Amino acid sequence: MKVTFHQLEVFECVARRLSFTRAAEELSLSQPTVSAQMRQLTEAVGMPLFEQIGKAVNLTDAGRELLAASRGVFDTWSRFEMTVADMRGLKRGLLKVACVTTAKYFVPGLLGPFCEIYPEVEVRLEIANRAQLVERLRANLDDLYIMMLPPADLEVERTPFRDNPLVMVASAAHPLVGRSGIDMQRMRDERFIMREAGSGTRIRTEAFFAESGFVPNVRMELGSNEAIKHSVAAGLGVSVLSRHALDVAPEHDGLAILDVAGFPLHDDWYFVTLRGKRLSVVARAFFDHVVAEARRARVVPAGLPRPQLPEARARKSA
Repeated sequence: MKVTFHQLEVFECVARRLSFTRAAEELSLSQPTVSAQMRQLTEAVGMPLFEQIGKAVNLTDAGRELLAASRGVFDTWSRFEMTVADMRGLKRGLLKVACVTTAKYFVPGLLGPFCEIYPEVEVRLEIANRAQLVERLRANLDDLYIMMLPPADLEVERTPFRDNPLVMVASAAHPLVGRSGIDMQRMRDERFIMREAGSGTRIRTEAFFAESGFVPNVRMELGSNEAIKHSVAAGLGVSVLSRHALDVAPEHDGLAILDVAGFPLHDDWYFVTLRGKRLSVVARAFFDHVVAEARRARVVPAGLPRPQLPEARARKSA
C-alpha cells in the first residue's frame, strides 16, 4: 500500500471538515486536486473512505480507522520534529490547547508570556463548552485541556494551577448590593439565570445549592457568560459566575458581587490529559511554565484572598 504523507494531510482535513470544498479552501488547493488525492488514496487502501449522500459527506468505517491512524502518524511526526528542535536548543512546533468558554478570559494571558519566551511556537487554541471539550478529550485531539470539572468517566491526569472563585452577581441597582452576610434563604425570592446544563459552573452551583437545601427559582438558561452578564445587568435576575468572567471593576458592566453566605465558591482550574498521554516537547514546556508560575504566585482576580495550593492546604490540615 503506497500512501503519501501529503495524501494523509488532505484526507485528515476532508474528514475533519466533512467537505471537499472547505478542505480545499483550508489547504489552499483546488477542489479537483483534493478529489484526485482522495481518489488515489482510496485506490491505495482498496476500500471506500467516504460515503456521499446528496451533499452530505460522511466517513465509512475504513475512513474512521484511517483518520485515527493518520492522527497518530501526525502526532508522532510532530513529537519527532519538536524533539529534534529541542535537541538543537530550540522550542518550536505546534501547541494545541483546548479550554472551556469561561477559561477564555485568562488563557490568552497564560499563552502570551510563553510565546514571548518561545516565539517559534505556533498555538492552536480551541474554545468550547464543557460537553464539547470532554468529547475532544475523549478523542485525544489536543495536547492539553483546561477545565474546572474533569470528567469522572474517563481515566485522566489532572493538575490544578489556578483558583476559580464562583461569585453571585446582581445588577448594580439591586437592593441587596452593599449588604453583608446575606443569608442564602433570602435568595429564594430571586430569579436565577443559569448556565446551560452540563457546564462546570452550573454543576458546581447546583451541588452547593443541594448541600444548602436551597431550590433556586430559575428564570432562564443561557449558554454564554456574556449573555448572562447582559441579562443580569438589565435586571432580569441574579446569577453565579466565575470571577474570571467579570471585569476587575464589575460596576463598569452594570454588575455587583453580592456578599452571600457560602460565596465565593472556591474551585480550581485544571490541566487535564488522558492518563498515560505523552506530552510533546512544546506541550511539556507550556505545562511546566504555567505550573511553575502558579506555584510561585497563585494568581486570582483583584480583591479576592490569595488561596494556598491544594497540597499546601492538605499539609496544613494534616
